[in-house]
Amino acid sequence: MYYVYIIKSKAYPRIYIGSTPHPVQRLNDHNNGKSLATKRYLPWKIVFLEGYANKADALDREKKLKQFGKVYSQLKRRIWRSLQS
Repeated sequence: MYYVYIIKSKAYPRIYIGSTPHPVQRLNDHNNGKSLATKRYLPWKIVFLEGYANKADALDREKKLKQFGKVYSQLKRRIWRSLQS
């Protein structure tokens, strides 16, 4: 199983979208500074997780979330609103 995840920085107003077969291990990698894209904004927590049967579907979903501004913006707004309440 592969997962698309969104993590949010606990200290900064930043989110990151990625995919992995091991979300807990990947979160640990982010929090241990092993990702150049996220190490400046430690620590992180998972705020969204979707499971897919195969890697291709997960990568396609990740790409769509990152590329399509409207979908990405709507998801970002939903996440921020849910975190505010």
